[in-house]
Amino acid sequence: MPQIVLSQTVQKIKPSATIAAAAKAKELKNTGVKVYEFTLGEPDFATPAHICEAAKKAMDAGQTHYTPVGGIPELKKAICDAYARDYGLKYQPAQVMASNGAKHSIHNVLTALCGPGDEVIIPAPYWVSYSDLVELAGATPVIVSTTEESGFVLSPEQLKAAITPRTKLLMLNSPSNPTGGVYTPAQLEALAQVAVEKDIWVLSDEIYEKLIYGDATFRSFASFGQEVYDRTIIVSGVSKAYAMTGWRIGWTLAPVEITKAMDKLQSQETSNPSSISQHAAIAALLGPQDCVEEMRLKFAERREYVLKRMQGLPDVTFAPPAGAFYGFFNVSRHFGKTLGGGRIVKDATEFCTAILETAHVALVTGDAFGAPGYVRLSFATDLETLKNGFDRIEGFLKG
Repeated sequence: MPQIVLSQTVQKIKPSATIAAAAKAKELKNTGVKVYEFTLGEPDFATPAHICEAAKKAMDAGQTHYTPVGGIPELKKAICDAYARDYGLKYQPAQVMASNGAKHSIHNVLTALCGPGDEVIIPAPYWVSYSDLVELAGATPVIVSTTEESGFVLSPEQLKAAITPRTKLLMLNSPSNPTGGVYTPAQLEALAQVAVEKDIWVLSDEIYEKLIYGDATFRSFASFGQEVYDRTIIVSGVSKAYAMTGWRIGWTLAPVEITKAMDKLQSQETSNPSSISQHAAIAALLGPQDCVEEMRLKFAERREYVLKRMQGLPDVTFAPPAGAFYGFFNVSRHFGKTLGGGRIVKDATEFCTAILETAHVALVTGDAFGAPGYVRLSFATDLETLKNGFDRIEGFLKG
C-alpha cells in the first residue's frame, strides 16, 4: 500500500469540537449508560408541519432535480421578502446565494474574499469552525479576546487596534454561539463606523436572529446606513429558528459581484442545495411565523431555568445569555481541585472529559471556542433533562 501523505491544509484543520463531543457522548450511550447530552446546537423540536408538507408537495410535483447553483428564483425572492418584512432591508435576488447550511455559506464567503496574506479578525469566544474555515481559505485568523465582564462584546477600540494593512474581514456573530451574547444596536453601530472608516468587510453571522430574550433586541448589521450595507455580508439560514438543521439550507446576502464569485465557487463544490429543502425553506420564510414564537418561548423558559441553576453552581461565573440557546460558564476555579469521582483536572477540556466519564454529562470545552476555562451547555432540550443534568453538574463540582 502506498504511503499516505495528507495535504498540509487538511492536517492543520481541527475536527469540530461540538461534533467530537457529541460523538464521545454517543459512544458512552452505546454502552448502555444514560448520558445527559448538552453538546449540539440543535433545536429539539420537530420541523413545523406546514414546512414538511411543502417538502412533500415538492416531491410529489417532481421537484427532485438539479436547480440553479445558488437556489431557485422563488427561494431567493422569499429571502428578499423576509428581510424586507422583518428588518426593512431591501435586497435583490441577484444578491442572494443559497447553500448547504450556514457553515457552507461562511466557507463560500471566506474562500471568495480571502486568501494568503489576508487577515480575518475574530472576536473570542467564537464558534468552533470560524478559525479553521479562515485557515482553509489560506488566510490568517486574528483572535481578539473579549471578557465576561463586557458580556463578551468586542469594543470599537479593540477592533481598531486589531486592524492592520492586511485586514480583509471582521467576523461577527450576534446572537452569539457559544456565549448567547447579543450586541446592542449602539454597540453594533460603533463597530460599523470603524468598518467604514478602516474600509474592511464584515461577515455578520445572524443565524440565531429570531432567538432573543428579555430586553435584548436584534439589529441586522447591514441596517446602519448605505456604507455599512455595502460592505456587509449577512449569513443566516433556517436551521435554528425553524428547527431545520437537517434540511441544510443557509444563505448569504451580499454585493452582486461577491455573490457571483460564490456562485462560481459553489458550482465546482456542491452545485445546488437540496431542491426539496429549498421548497421547504420557502414555506418556512413565507408561511405562518407563530411556530417560531412558540419555540422561542420554550427556549426562554429553559433559559430562565438555566440562569437559576448556573447561579447556584459553586465557584462558577458567567455572563447571562440574551440570545441563542447556550449557557457558557467559567469553571476555572475548580481546576486543581478534586471533583466528583476523585478526578483532578487542569483545564476545560479535561473537565469535560471527566464530567462525561464520571457524572455522564456531555458539555463542550471552551478551549475550542477560544475561551480557556469555560464550558458550553446547550439548553435545546427539555426541562427534565436540564434538571437532572444540572443536579449531576452540581454534584460533580462539589466533589
